[in-house]
Amino acid sequence: MSPELISILVLVVVFVIATTRSVNMGALAFAAAFGVGTLVADLDADGIFAGFPGDLFVVLVGVTYLFAIARANGTTDWLVHAAVRLVRGRVALIPWVMFALTGALTAIGAVSPAAVAIVAPIALSFATRYSISPLLMGTMVVHGAQAGGFSPISIYGSIVNGIVEREKLPGSEVGLFLASLVANLLIAAVLFAVLGGRKLWARGAVTPEDGGVPGRGKASAGTGTGTDGAGTGTGGTGTGGTGAGTGTGGTAPAAVAVRPDQETGGAEGTGIRLNPARIATLVALVALVVAVLGFDLDAGLTAVTLAVVLSTAWPDDSRRAVGEIAWSTVLLICGVLTYVGVLEEMGTITWAGEGVGGIGVPLLAAVLLCYIGAIVSAFASSVGIMGALIPLAVPFLAQGEIGAVGMVAALAVSATVVDVSPFSTNGALVLAAAPDVDRDRFFRQLMIYGGIVVAAVPVLAWLVLVVPGFG
Repeated sequence: MSPELISILVLVVVFVIATTRSVNMGALAFAAAFGVGTLVADLDADGIFAGFPGDLFVVLVGVTYLFAIARANGTTDWLVHAAVRLVRGRVALIPWVMFALTGALTAIGAVSPAAVAIVAPIALSFATRYSISPLLMGTMVVHGAQAGGFSPISIYGSIVNGIVEREKLPGSEVGLFLASLVANLLIAAVLFAVLGGRKLWARGAVTPEDGGVPGRGKASAGTGTGTDGAGTGTGGTGTGGTGAGTGTGGTAPAAVAVRPDQETGGAEGTGIRLNPARIATLVALVALVVAVLGFDLDAGLTAVTLAVVLSTAWPDDSRRAVGEIAWSTVLLICGVLTYVGVLEEMGTITWAGEGVGGIGVPLLAAVLLCYIGAIVSAFASSVGIMGALIPLAVPFLAQGEIGAVGMVAALAVSATVVDVSPFSTNGALVLAAAPDVDRDRFFRQLMIYGGIVVAAVPVLAWLVLVVPGFG
């Protein structure tokens, strides 16, 4: 049995054990990287650690640390309320606002993970506050990032178009951009319909104070004292910490409890004041955006630095923030990607791609390359995979039976829509950013959805973009 095949079978065993025995897949993957790297690939410790995603580790820790502070001092609550007012209470519009925002960021030059790192924590805090499916909100953010990810001035678009030019293949910058935009927009529309979007429309307009629950209006808000007070009202019942509000007419989610530093009463209901800590946190979030998009600074290192500054100034708000970093997610993602690094080091991915590229049936080779791009990209760099697979497609593209423009677009779509996988950078950021969720359940949801995308999108992209022979 070849070393490459052994490494693939070990990966399958890791998935099976993690699924059936509830062992953290990252820990298993670290053990597999050590075993396969040492015994099969003849790698030393340095060779194994070369695959450790240090940049992603810092991004996951830094972003979740910063937004844990923002949640602790109430800044995310303020942002959620502001977002509701922006769309005039139409909660159903918020997922589309997040889709458009991340799409705009990547279209003008933001790296996809950076855009997701900025938007996902706010989007998922909103989902928690207004009882929106975190899977819907998280996937809308990721697909939005990929929708704008191949504009002619974007990072992904520039890299792929550069590869096409280097390989002397026919190309279409606008065609590549539109293929990704339309594919992700259609997927987002299906997700919105399937994951509760119609119910959000039926819910109608809400106020920032009613928790997104029908039957609670501006004048119906109760009052309370945060962690140990009680309040009464006519709009429903709710609990927050050890305090409670009572009334008639429905049930409100637990997150509706009033903070001690909130304003209450009157026609406007409950509002959240901006205090110095929240103002400083908002400035930090703006600084993160400017640093990443304007000065191309690393998102993880910038987020850690800003979090440390806030922690130093307001230690009481930040005391528990380190404990709220998504450490289990960090272990999971870093372990799996370290093993994928071992696969790349020992040539497993190139071995699989060359085997497919040697098939004598161009259309069959094309769909198999799309699947390899999707499967590998679910665990590794999307652009890196395209950089490896596009040259492998050159021999059968030269035969003239396959259109180069359509093939490149199909590879681009197949290799990027799967970034919703919890093992990819974007999926990992979504998983880590979700507050107050069952992370194991959310991980399984993302993994199942990622599996569906891996199974369905490559063949659909092949049918629409490759079979007609575009380019």
